[in-house]
Amino acid sequence: MNATTTPATLDAWLAEEAAVVARLNAGPGPGVARPDQVAGLTGLELMQAMLRGDLPYAAIAKTLDFTIVEVSEGRAVFQGTPGPAHLNPMGTIHGGWYATLLDSALGCAVHTMMPVGRGYTTAELGVNLVRAINPAKTPRVRVEGKVIHCGRQLATAEARLYGPDGTLYAHGTTTCLVFDMHHKPAGGATT
Repeated sequence: MNATTTPATLDAWLAEEAAVVARLNAGPGPGVARPDQVAGLTGLELMQAMLRGDLPYAAIAKTLDFTIVEVSEGRAVFQGTPGPAHLNPMGTIHGGWYATLLDSALGCAVHTMMPVGRGYTTAELGVNLVRAINPAKTPRVRVEGKVIHCGRQLATAEARLYGPDGTLYAHGTTTCLVFDMHHKPAGGATT
């Protein structure tokens, strides 16, 4: 642990993560929720149900060793552990790991703003890597995504990826297209 890491902050992060992981492991695990499981839910309700372990969480989180730990209206917080499986050929954490963590927090923050029947997709993702993460000195990082604007057709959000001592490692922005969801029930008719 680096001399500037705040042990109390890291301990709090680890305790919060352990509680979330226990709920996720008690639930359906990684996967995709069925349309009938999410029908009638707002984006925030869906994200809260996932955090409770009532709905599957995204499998990419398991692959890249990160966990969603908190959601509220217009906000999503993830925590992750970059490790040897995430190294690039130069021996540092691959930029794609940073980008995926940022994209997840940004997208989920936007997701919390979706009313019933509305969806979104990322149209643009901007990532700025400002410092290399050394996993031996920084055992966990956090990324907090916050919605800046959510309109009928576009949503924008920003996120910061930082360590327990507050060190900024990366930041990013997104523009998402917002649209009506059209599900095809049995029989093929569009609703």
